[in-house]
Amino acid sequence: MSLSRPVPPAPGPGRDDPAARPPAPAGDRRRRLLVLAVCCLSLFIVSLDTTVVNVALPAVQHDLGAPASGLQWVIDAYTLVLAALLMLSGSVADRVGRRRIFLIGLLVFVLGSLLCSLAPGLGWLIAFRSLQAVGGSMLNPVAMSIITNTFTSPRERAQAIGVWGGVVGISMALGPLIGGFLVDSAGWPAIFLVNVPIGLAAFVLTLRYVPESRSPRPRRLDPVGQLLMLLMLGCGTAAIIEGPGHGWTSPLILSLAGVALAALVLLPIWESRVREPLIDPRFFASIPFSGATVTAVCAFASLGGFLFLNALYLQEVRGYDPVQAGLFTLPMAVMMLVFAPVSGRIVGRSGPRMPLVCAGAALAASGLLLTRVAADSPPALVLGAYALFGLGFGLVNAPITNSAVSGMPLAQAGVAAAVASTSRSVGQSLGVAVIGTVVTSALVGPAAAGFAEASHAGWWIVTALGLAVIGLGLATTTPRAAASAARVAARLDPARAGVPGGAPERLR
Repeated sequence: MSLSRPVPPAPGPGRDDPAARPPAPAGDRRRRLLVLAVCCLSLFIVSLDTTVVNVALPAVQHDLGAPASGLQWVIDAYTLVLAALLMLSGSVADRVGRRRIFLIGLLVFVLGSLLCSLAPGLGWLIAFRSLQAVGGSMLNPVAMSIITNTFTSPRERAQAIGVWGGVVGISMALGPLIGGFLVDSAGWPAIFLVNVPIGLAAFVLTLRYVPESRSPRPRRLDPVGQLLMLLMLGCGTAAIIEGPGHGWTSPLILSLAGVALAALVLLPIWESRVREPLIDPRFFASIPFSGATVTAVCAFASLGGFLFLNALYLQEVRGYDPVQAGLFTLPMAVMMLVFAPVSGRIVGRSGPRMPLVCAGAALAASGLLLTRVAADSPPALVLGAYALFGLGFGLVNAPITNSAVSGMPLAQAGVAAAVASTSRSVGQSLGVAVIGTVVTSALVGPAAAGFAEASHAGWWIVTALGLAVIGLGLATTTPRAAASAARVAARLDPARAGVPGGAPERLR
């Protein structure tokens, strides 16, 4: 007896095509768990690289003679490219084969990691970090598609996605700690070299255990939308990071800002005219979806700024070695690991409002405590602020994903989740760019301050971001917000077109 599902578990272009075989050759539980393990392994190294590099920034600065803006680019080159290509990679994988793109992504990520460890200069390191991100963009969204096609039982699929989400939290929480030990024992290239054996092991296991699959109706590519997104993110971030060095009114910065602004205006206009857009503007009429997108940007901007500032503060101001700096972040990591699953259970039981409000309050309290930080601040103050930040960040992820897909038709839920993932990377990039630039400007201005004092401006931004999360949590969980999500779902679901109570195809 088989149960009908909105999305068939065995998509493919044709019966005789090997790609058309259902992912359920992984019929037994052991094989399915191996597929999940391979996907989580890829997620671990990709997510780890968003946080592990921060603790190595002082070592990179000393070895390669990097200015502060160069350190910002070491982080943002990775997160920006990842954000810009996530949705494109998912669409290409649906079209040409998920396992094929996953394997290519692993090889590109491993190659980028190896080259990063051998980078002879800052420019090369930034370029190789971008290559790493190209590979990483082929892993996360594709792995999620592989998981949803392998675990066809709703209960098993929910459990697998829960494990997947837990790996994100674990890898991001442990990044500074792992990075500290690697940098101290083998130097900063080791944080990239560690990806090589893990990535190659994942490649071999993918060949052995992961079945091929394609979407029966792959989304059309949107090259114009993709280009506009690249220009908006790349030029906007470049203008923010390079503004203090070149001057905010210099022709280069004004040109970069103008291109980013033009792309920002043109992107929604273009996307509203495309049959299958990269990002469907209709999604944003759902208050929970729009709120999840902005919340992701705010929360991950605070994370990006937090990790960037603390890596420099702990090592350059307090004089800790990389291991000590990594251990100092342990309270944050523990709180993230403890409260991430707690948040998921609360969301499942009573909705996203309470976790979002508590998350915002903890992030704001952490930032507020750190506005008082000095070179000789008591360790208890710093550790308490780190623990509060971990509490807030541990609570915020589950409600973001829940709100993004809230009320969406099953066929659109994956795209909605991908937009939320993109928003996370965009937020982290902006956090490093904006907060790093604000603090750098205070360091080199006419009344230059020490780093601890200059960082206070950055911590006030983190505090404001936490308050924004509270406001968004309250505004996006009202009955009016839920009604807007229901209206969007009705307009997006072809099965409801033309039925009583239905709605026009496009939102006005």
